[in-house]
Amino acid sequence: MSWGSELWDQFDNLEKHTQSGIEFVERYSKFVKERSDIEISYAKQIRNLSKKYQPKKNSREEEENKYTSCRAFLSTLNELNDYAGQHEVIAENLTSQIITELSRYLTELKAERKSHFHDGRKAQQQIESLWKQLESSKRRFERDCKEADRAQQYFERMDADINVTKADVEKARQQAQMRHQIAADSKTEYSNYLTKFNQEQNEHYYTLIPNIFQKLQEMEERRIERVGVSMKTYAEVDREVLPIVGKCLDGMTKAAESIEPKTDSKQVVESYKSGFEPPGDVEFEDYGPGQTMKRTVSETSLSNSRGEAKERPGGGKSKGKLWPFIKNKNKSPKQNKEPLSNRFNEFMASKPKMTCLRSLRRGGSGPEDFSHLPPEQRRKKLQAKIDDINKDIQKEMDQKDALTKMKGVYEKNPQMGDPASVDPRLVEMAMNIEKLQSEVQKFEGWLAEVEGRLPSRSDPPRRQSGLYESQNSNSTMVDNNCAQDRESPDGSYTEEQSSETQVKVAIANTPEFDDEFDDGDEETLPTIGTCKAVYSFEGHNEGTISVTEGELLFVIEQDKGDGWTRVRRNVEEEGYVPTSYVEVFLETNTKDS
Repeated sequence: MSWGSELWDQFDNLEKHTQSGIEFVERYSKFVKERSDIEISYAKQIRNLSKKYQPKKNSREEEENKYTSCRAFLSTLNELNDYAGQHEVIAENLTSQIITELSRYLTELKAERKSHFHDGRKAQQQIESLWKQLESSKRRFERDCKEADRAQQYFERMDADINVTKADVEKARQQAQMRHQIAADSKTEYSNYLTKFNQEQNEHYYTLIPNIFQKLQEMEERRIERVGVSMKTYAEVDREVLPIVGKCLDGMTKAAESIEPKTDSKQVVESYKSGFEPPGDVEFEDYGPGQTMKRTVSETSLSNSRGEAKERPGGGKSKGKLWPFIKNKNKSPKQNKEPLSNRFNEFMASKPKMTCLRSLRRGGSGPEDFSHLPPEQRRKKLQAKIDDINKDIQKEMDQKDALTKMKGVYEKNPQMGDPASVDPRLVEMAMNIEKLQSEVQKFEGWLAEVEGRLPSRSDPPRRQSGLYESQNSNSTMVDNNCAQDRESPDGSYTEEQSSETQVKVAIANTPEFDDEFDDGDEETLPTIGTCKAVYSFEGHNEGTISVTEGELLFVIEQDKGDGWTRVRRNVEEEGYVPTSYVEVFLETNTKDS
């Protein structure tokens, strides 16, 4: 049905209807906008929730990630973060595909509606103007006819009166004729205006108004269709992300199914197994006149090791207990230190044991040989350290091989570069490899000590072989001085602590080791580039250096993957800064290598 033919007289109602249609589009656009805001807010809250429960770096939660349940929870958090991202996609698509499009369409719709109703009002004003002209001509025709009738009646009275002169009668007759002529002209004018009005009115109601109303109908139908398309898009925006949301949920389900209680239980054993043997049977002690009872079980090697652990330079405590589920309320007084411990502590006070520099800058306090850990845990830590150093050695050797090939190319083609320019870097790499190999030997010595495989004289000579020779020469003295307070039924922990003490004493009596360590500490590393501090950093921990924003420094060691870069301000000031706090500019040869 057509608005032009059916609603020819409903101009005002159509104006109200089309205005309400525009208001509906505006209301729907506002609804989608609020839905988009809700999606953005929801995604932000989900991301914050995921971030809140992410394990903190260097915290107990990060340590727990070795368990399958904790890893599953971490995977769930990551999937949840991706899930939040899909809600952000929904918000973006709603804004770009619906809100922005409807806003532009509303502007066009209002302009089109305004144009159509402007044409309608103009046509309405035109027909009203013609109607007024017709009414005016009609009133004038009526007035002229009345004037002609009065003039005719006056003439007839004058003509019938015998007392009136012939001249007056003639004058009345002429006046009547003139009035009749004016009335005839008014009639002709009225007839013309009537004909014109009828034509204009017919065109108005059968041509102009139907065309305008038809355009309004088409505009309204396009508006309704556009709203339908927007509603369909609204549903499609949600449907598009469903596959990815389903993958996120599948990832959460897969993470939950990956939890293995038996594996976690095994991991607990791997994490906390000390390697100690359970204490043996306590022998019966008979009492006799003049005899002194021996020390009780609570003062055997396991319990006494706790007291000694507090006196160790490394500051670590042993986790071993004779009866781990019984609290010792009455602690025995501390034993007096034996002469060897006094001498050893004096040595440590005069020359503190230096831990790894990377451990210092992180605030670590454990000794480098992990002697504060139980044997089993110490063995794992040492083995992991050896593996890491071997990886660094392999990396250095690969870089050295690449530089050697580059030098060979330079020697064959001098125009490509100077072979001598590669020599300093090759020497530096050779020194680095030598240092790393010495580190491996040092940690292998500690590992051999833990595993009871101390190197014999028939083994190939090592860089610190004097350490073990000194240990053999001092072992008798150490055993004699420690025999009283380290006696235990099983002897497992006694041997471990004695061996550790022997190694430390051997280190103290080996000037070659001290000189080598001091020389390596004082060696100046070459500059491999420069950096600019993007943020200020207060280096409170030992091994770090404070920098201010915009400060230029020299880079002497790249980030090894742990987030720290070693820099130098001058000859006397160097240390580590967070890599994210500086912008690094490495030299060309460093990047190529």
